[in-house]
Amino acid sequence: MTNDRRTALVTGGVQGLGAASARALAEAGVEVAVAHLGAGERAEAFGRETGMPVFEWDVSDFDACAKGVTDVEEAIGPLDILVNNAGVNRDVMFHKMDRADWDAVMRVDLDSMFTVTRHVIGGMRDRGFGRIVNISSVNAARGQAGQTNYSAAKAGVEGFTRALARESAGKGITVNAVAPGYADTPMVDALPDEIMEGILANVPLSRLAEPAEIGRCVRFLASDDAGFITGATLPVNGGLRMG
Repeated sequence: MTNDRRTALVTGGVQGLGAASARALAEAGVEVAVAHLGAGERAEAFGRETGMPVFEWDVSDFDACAKGVTDVEEAIGPLDILVNNAGVNRDVMFHKMDRADWDAVMRVDLDSMFTVTRHVIGGMRDRGFGRIVNISSVNAARGQAGQTNYSAAKAGVEGFTRALARESAGKGITVNAVAPGYADTPMVDALPDEIMEGILANVPLSRLAEPAEIGRCVRFLASDDAGFITGATLPVNGGLRMG
């Protein structure tokens, strides 16, 4: 990181990959705020443990994001780094999927690319610097049975990343994505054992990712060292998908 103290917002930042990303950025000297929705005691404990300011709002709500970003910037200053990590899954085979399953994933996983970033990008453009890192998934490219909604949303995240990268490059802003494979998080822990065994059988490294491994990738893309990388999707999947 630069010697100038940077500021960052990590959505979905109190657990799983979001918490790992927030910790990794803080270790590099970044002043980090995190946002969540409904994490309750877990969010309070994370704030106490890390000293990071914790905010609660719905990332799918445009007006809530406007207020949330304003509150964050009042607390830590104008945002240099945005990590769009918030996400949900509603896994079900498509022929059994209802509209609520589809809409929940699209609102949080894809719509939040607009509802959060829209309130941050203007300041980054004015200041001539920004790092935006969006969390995708190996299944954006690979696909996964039972995840047509999630895979479609994450593929949208990668398209959003490339288009915004082209728009923003001339303003000193890089926009990249990280596409994790299966990591040791509560979302993955909820999978049945037989499904997990099948997944691991197809991972050449034969293990789940540690969340900190994903966090370090986010930290790199947010750093000055990654200043010539934009519009890229960094695959971090243990070899589950190559090429």
